[in-house]
Amino acid sequence: MSKFGILGFSLVACTILVTAGVFLSRPSVALAHCEVPCGIYDDAARVKHMKEDAATIAKAMTNINQLAGQHAAQAFNQASRWVSTKETHATNIIETVSQYFLTQKVKVVARGADGYDGYLAKLADHHAVMVAAMKTKQSVDPSAATALNKAIDRLGSHY
Repeated sequence: MSKFGILGFSLVACTILVTAGVFLSRPSVALAHCEVPCGIYDDAARVKHMKEDAATIAKAMTNINQLAGQHAAQAFNQASRWVSTKETHATNIIETVSQYFLTQKVKVVARGADGYDGYLAKLADHHAVMVAAMKTKQSVDPSAATALNKAIDRLGSHY
């Protein structure tokens, strides 16, 4: 036990629990749109925001690569923060595609019906964005960010 005994331990434990509670209870930022049929949609804004997320991912990759090999604590701290930022923005893209576009904008077309091939192409383009975003989480290769941008451009052509 520390020189503060059980009281000091209790204060530390309470501080940790309160901090964890605040962190875990923070509202998540949902950048998609509501899932009620309000009819107020701005597809171009969603695509633009995904492009901003992709630009942030590319910048994070650049900075991570610049910090690589440095052994100073500050470089490690900054690299960790850039990795976290990259992960967050890739997740934002995946959530926007899945929770906004796929659930609300891509309408199912039955096999053999008019528009079925277009529906499959649209699904493939949305899937490609999600896969490209996932690959940016796994890599710091700038080509992954380039591929993500191209995939978002293809998705954006549908709207």
